[in-house]
Amino acid sequence: MKIYNTMTRREEDLNTLRPGEVSIYACGPTVYNLIHLGNARPICVFDTLRRYLTYRGYKVTYVQNFTDVDDKIIRKANEEGVDSSVISERYIAEYKKDAAGLNVMPADYHPQVTRMMNEIVAFIQTLVDKGFAYEVGGDVYYRTHAFPEYGKLSHQPLADLEAGARIEVGDMKEHPADFALWKAAKPGEPHWPSPWSEGRPGWHIECSTMAKSILGDTIDIHCGGEDLIFPHHENEIAQSEAANGKPFAHYWMHNGFITVDKVKMSKSLNNFFTVRDVAGVYGYEPIRYLMLQSHYRSPINYSSDVMDQCVASLERLHNCKDALEAALPHAVSAPFDDAARASLQSYQDRFNSYMDDDLNTADALSVVFELAREINTVLKENPLPKEKLTAMKELFDTLTGVLGLVYGKKAEEAIPADVQALVDARAAARKAKDFAKADELRAEIEAKGYEVKETRQGTQVRKRAD
Repeated sequence: MKIYNTMTRREEDLNTLRPGEVSIYACGPTVYNLIHLGNARPICVFDTLRRYLTYRGYKVTYVQNFTDVDDKIIRKANEEGVDSSVISERYIAEYKKDAAGLNVMPADYHPQVTRMMNEIVAFIQTLVDKGFAYEVGGDVYYRTHAFPEYGKLSHQPLADLEAGARIEVGDMKEHPADFALWKAAKPGEPHWPSPWSEGRPGWHIECSTMAKSILGDTIDIHCGGEDLIFPHHENEIAQSEAANGKPFAHYWMHNGFITVDKVKMSKSLNNFFTVRDVAGVYGYEPIRYLMLQSHYRSPINYSSDVMDQCVASLERLHNCKDALEAALPHAVSAPFDDAARASLQSYQDRFNSYMDDDLNTADALSVVFELAREINTVLKENPLPKEKLTAMKELFDTLTGVLGLVYGKKAEEAIPADVQALVDARAAARKAKDFAKADELRAEIEAKGYEVKETRQGTQVRKRAD
């Protein structure tokens, strides 16, 4: 597999620290609100990376953190008059609901900042002891000038980065580009003990500590949104490599931005959508489809038209699966020779080839649709060939499973009891050859917004697309 490495700006062969194993650290959400579409993209994309590597035989260790102490969490807690842990635990639970809806597998480890304070303090102390950090007034700052390679991920020299930095009122930093590792607590803030002050960690040190504590000094793949390249990931590298004396991550993967009607998503522009809100209109699965129908490094645009297209595309895949499952009980044994098996294998080979090319889910999806078209063609054969359809189903389920798609109908797509009763009554009328009654019942079914048709696999009922 080749991966585009943000550090080197080129595609590189995936060579892991341990043969057959992959360690992945994915930056998770700050839990002060429901996750939005921008959060959903890395969650879905890198879940797919994990699924694909597992499918290819790797033992994957996947870590995604929760930042559960932060200015925004504290502000919301103060507004509600509760402890900050109440806010963070509430939104961790809400995150898990959305992640499950998006068919995102739980990480092997979900570390939380508030549960790793001893490790964070020890990490900072190492940086102080090595001269990479300094304390002033109870705060501790990272000394960027002490790390000559600072800026190597964002490909900007320190002088340029420093020119864009500024010293906040009250800061006593040696240089504008220095950043906080530990902050002395202000009144009304949660705090923990440290050699420097009662306080809390800066954002960047948290991920360096959690990655080291779970995955070791060096990890295989570090991933997140491209907005994290600077300063977050740049600072993680500076901290980790200064403290550990080793490369922090061998590969850096970053997904592109999301626009809304071709405008950057922003609360100030009132075009900011939570996953929960969008799922309420379209369901969760079309959101996941949206994230995978384009290459992960490309920008994607959210709009009602785009979501309607995602819904329609998924409907084709679900219809294929439903028809296939309905047909199999009626299939009969038929020759399925090596040439036919090789033809079917070609779909899997092309799927793998695309996914091996820097996780090209867009073209991999096109292979799934080609497979679906062939399945629909075979479903027209008479008699239905059991062995071939069984092999097709196994392949269809495997490839869609790697993408995390076609994982279940929306709840609202279940046939209501009153409609099902009409369908059953119509079936009884047809069996009694009372076709006039059957036609009346069909009209009643259609009046309720459903369509019914007879196929070789039996009666099928579904909600009308209009």
